[in-house]
Amino acid sequence: MRCVFFSPKASPSSSSHHPSPSRFVATPGRSLSDASMERILLISESVIMKWNSDTSAYAKVTSLFYENRREARDFIKCVNELQKSMHSLVTEDSNSEKLVRGQRLMEIAMKRLQKEFYQILSMNRAYLDPESVSARSSRASTRSSTSDFEDDDDLAEDYEIRIASQSISEVEDVSNIAMDDLRAIAECMISSGYAKECLKIYKIIRKSIVDEGIYKLGVEKMSSSQIHKMDWNLLEMRINNWLSGVKTAVKTLFNGERILCDHVFAASDSIRESCFAEITREGAQILFGFPENVAKNLKKISPDKIFRALDMYAAISSQWPEIESIFSFESTSAVLSQAINSLIKLGDSVRAMLTEFESVIQKDSSKSAPPGGGVHPLTVYVKDYLTLLADYSNVLADILAGYPPPSKSSLPESYFDISESDDFPAPEISLRFAWIILVLLCKLDVKAKQYKDVSLSYLFLANNLQHIVNKVRTSNAKYLLGEDWVTNHEAKVKQFAANYERLGWGDVIGSLPENSPAEMSEEEAKECFRRFNVEFEKAHRKQSVCVVQDGKLRDEMKVSIARKIVGVYREFYDVNRVRMRGERDLVRYAPEDVGNYLSDLFFGGDGSGSSLSCTSTSSSSHSRPSRSRH
Repeated sequence: MRCVFFSPKASPSSSSHHPSPSRFVATPGRSLSDASMERILLISESVIMKWNSDTSAYAKVTSLFYENRREARDFIKCVNELQKSMHSLVTEDSNSEKLVRGQRLMEIAMKRLQKEFYQILSMNRAYLDPESVSARSSRASTRSSTSDFEDDDDLAEDYEIRIASQSISEVEDVSNIAMDDLRAIAECMISSGYAKECLKIYKIIRKSIVDEGIYKLGVEKMSSSQIHKMDWNLLEMRINNWLSGVKTAVKTLFNGERILCDHVFAASDSIRESCFAEITREGAQILFGFPENVAKNLKKISPDKIFRALDMYAAISSQWPEIESIFSFESTSAVLSQAINSLIKLGDSVRAMLTEFESVIQKDSSKSAPPGGGVHPLTVYVKDYLTLLADYSNVLADILAGYPPPSKSSLPESYFDISESDDFPAPEISLRFAWIILVLLCKLDVKAKQYKDVSLSYLFLANNLQHIVNKVRTSNAKYLLGEDWVTNHEAKVKQFAANYERLGWGDVIGSLPENSPAEMSEEEAKECFRRFNVEFEKAHRKQSVCVVQDGKLRDEMKVSIARKIVGVYREFYDVNRVRMRGERDLVRYAPEDVGNYLSDLFFGGDGSGSSLSCTSTSSSSHSRPSRSRH
């Protein structure tokens, strides 16, 4: 680095080092006498030559800005005065010998300032790191606010705070001093026509810091083809590295560099713009280019990978105000374009995976029906998927905004409860969620036909829709679908349960007398008992395999069935038990027994019906069938 920046120049006596008019701009209306110029040259020679590394061993090993800050300020002031005098003199006599002497001194001074600029940047890397720079203002405001409100009762705690604050303050002081020194040198060199030399040092050192920072965050430059060949586990690790690093990169690395660059080159908007752009452009494009390359390959991956794409989209979009503010220069527009392209590609990828997810539901070809009409694995998978998607509702709302929803002809109004009016269109994300659930329910309708017992088909539909409703109620999906959607589908669950009850237990209910049992003859009563025994045992044998996984729905269904059977049977039983005293085989079940059998339904069983046994008409301690809970 020293060889690059501090190589000896040719002798100032050479014609190539005569002062160039392009270096100096005349100041109208000013005139400089020979005596005044001579005085300025003598003062400048004494100050500048002391720090000429080519002629002074002391200057070669000593830092001007570290040795004596007052002398450093005098050095800068002297150079500025010399530069102003040369500006004035060049308009009077561009071939003046004093301009040659001044130019020689200026080159020595600029060489010295280059060295000092390099040393400050190099030796203060720890104090000029982006984290320290980006935190300066917030720390300062915190410190001032805490010191203004002290109380005697808090002295012990405040003492610890002051000790910590002093440590932070020391770091900040070094940082502030270094930044102010860099600014003073930069302004001096730029005003003297040596901006190129100053910027060369700054760009090389600070770009290396940015590039190193990006690398330490685990973000590497990767092409789309490299990602395409990468194993998913390895790619996911790279994605996680990117996700954990992107916030730090924006809020600390790039923000810190912008603050430092704005401070050091505050005197020139064009210089600080070009400088910041050159330092950060490559690292920022690597950072914001990674999601685009990933997105191009995610479309061909399982829909389950959609959440990684949503995470990356959220990481960029949530920090967009900061990104737009930091890279606000025209010269950094390529960085903003890259970030926008990544958002576009990630959005395309998410929409493609949602479409693929719908296709997966429609193509599901599993033949086995859950035993007892339970919840299908497809239902569990889809609702778990949608529950996680609902947590990304804000991101999905952006991605799906303006994206064509399913055609209205394929959205039954009764299903979605969408108004005919176009004045209140449902958000695209809500339509998409409702549509995916409809696709699932249509698939479940097909799967319900796998049951030979129609009543079990309805129980299957009730179980699965209840699972869907429960998941919606307990997730962010309820805010997308709305309370009306939940209420409507709870009503559908009740309808499915009622159909199951009608088909599964209708014959049992029909076997009981509709009129008052007191009006029945003994023979009619006997026939009624026979019919009830046959239908109850047949229904119990078939329905004992049934399972209802939701506890609330299970209790509601058992109560509804028991209300229609046990009460009527009890009245019939009480009226006829006396005259049927000798018919033990005919009067098999006491009302309590019937109630016990019904209360043990919907936990699943072997379906053999072997646990259903006869009891005496007076038995109230009937042994209940065993139940297997699933």
